[in-house]
Amino acid sequence: MYYVPYMYPYPYYVTVPMYNYGRQPVYWTIPNEIGIQSSKGKDKIKLKDYGSEPFVVNINEATKQNNTYRTALWTGNHLQVTLMSLNVGEDIGLEIHPHVDQFLRIEQGQGIVQMGKSKDHLNFERKVYDDSAIMIPAGTWHNVTNTGNIPLKLYSIYAPPEHPRGTVHVTKADAMAAEE
Repeated sequence: MYYVPYMYPYPYYVTVPMYNYGRQPVYWTIPNEIGIQSSKGKDKIKLKDYGSEPFVVNINEATKQNNTYRTALWTGNHLQVTLMSLNVGEDIGLEIHPHVDQFLRIEQGQGIVQMGKSKDHLNFERKVYDDSAIMIPAGTWHNVTNTGNIPLKLYSIYAPPEHPRGTVHVTKADAMAAEE
């Protein structure tokens, strides 16, 4: 029989699995090399392209911290990670990447994703929200629209890279001008 103490104000008992076999968690006492802390802390993540060097980041915090339409966070030879923020009512814009597979993950907000084989026939439509993952095959027309009342924060993984290393588009208009 297990002894479970009564824990006011919780009227329900919870059985917690104990798999650590006496091992204690490890907490680092030295901050990491690039000074990244939670966005709730004083320091923010420096949002820039960290190139093809090894890199570790709290992608959730970095995504939520980003306020630009698009910022390349890491660009390698075969993969690129960009952060995006869509204002209320804004969309990415109907686009297609003929030779690039794309992965999107929503970290904050809600919206609608539309996809299809032609831009006039977007027969795939789904609501998306926090923690949604979207896979877009190469050659598929697609668009994501913010339908919520807060900015839609997401990150995108392109394979291979889609934008030049170091890309920062503060607004959608900047992105459109760069593509022309």
